[in-house]
Amino acid sequence: MKLTILTTVLALASGAVLADPVEIETARGPASVEQSPQKVAVYDIAALDTLLALGVTPAGVPEKVYLPRLAEPVAKAAKVGTLFEPDLEALSALNPDLTIVGGRSAPQFDAVSQVGPAIDMTISPNVVGDLRARLAAYGSLFNKQDAADDLTATLDDEIAAVRAEAQGRGTALIVLTNGPKISAYGRGSRFGWLHSALGIPEAYPNLAPETHGDAISFEFIAEVNPDWLFVIDRGAAIGAGGASARETLDNPLVAGTKAAQNGHIVYLDAGSVYVAGGGYTALMTTLEQMRAALVG
Repeated sequence: MKLTILTTVLALASGAVLADPVEIETARGPASVEQSPQKVAVYDIAALDTLLALGVTPAGVPEKVYLPRLAEPVAKAAKVGTLFEPDLEALSALNPDLTIVGGRSAPQFDAVSQVGPAIDMTISPNVVGDLRARLAAYGSLFNKQDAADDLTATLDDEIAAVRAEAQGRGTALIVLTNGPKISAYGRGSRFGWLHSALGIPEAYPNLAPETHGDAISFEFIAEVNPDWLFVIDRGAAIGAGGASARETLDNPLVAGTKAAQNGHIVYLDAGSVYVAGGGYTALMTTLEQMRAALVG
């Protein structure tokens, strides 16, 4: 008993208050993590996006966060490497209470775990379901359950609104351009939630749920002839050069589709879909853009 009291007194005197662990869901299953970590390093843009929406500002972030709206809130955070290559020396110097990886940085989970506690919050193709789960987890972890519940309610309302607008509006094809190359994505893919969560039928239901999509041609788009074409410009998302999505799709075969003829080619905010996909504000941005297009 005396030892316990002495330990507590010393901890309080040094300013270190031991937090109770909380069990949260992660991409690798349930994990027990100390609640309310004060110093957090984040190597996933979707996680960063959701944490900022909850009012949690990380102490360490990648050198490049890609989306301009994310850069200012973390301008003073320590730079701890990139999404693909963490700087373990910088991370160790930061000495975070918790490190979050996900998606592109998930393969570095074991490496960053050598520095301290880490969790993998990768977003799977079940993007909306995973976002709800991440909001609940972060709400518990950072003692922000009420804020997480409010964001979840707003998300659900927006999804319902977009689903309502999408009813009876025809089929869609989701394409990603990478300079002159074009890939298509269907249900079960990283962008397939646009079909499954929003109730928008696929113009071509036999696409494979591959990470990099199915390579397609202009002839394929013309043959499928979708009512809507939802476009993601990878080059714009990562700041690469080369032909833009608009330039790539400026083609007579695409121009002859129902989507083009009716003004239904929608160029989605590429950073929100491709880089921060599954982040709260990113997903809300996409939903708002989808609803505006469907209403218009």
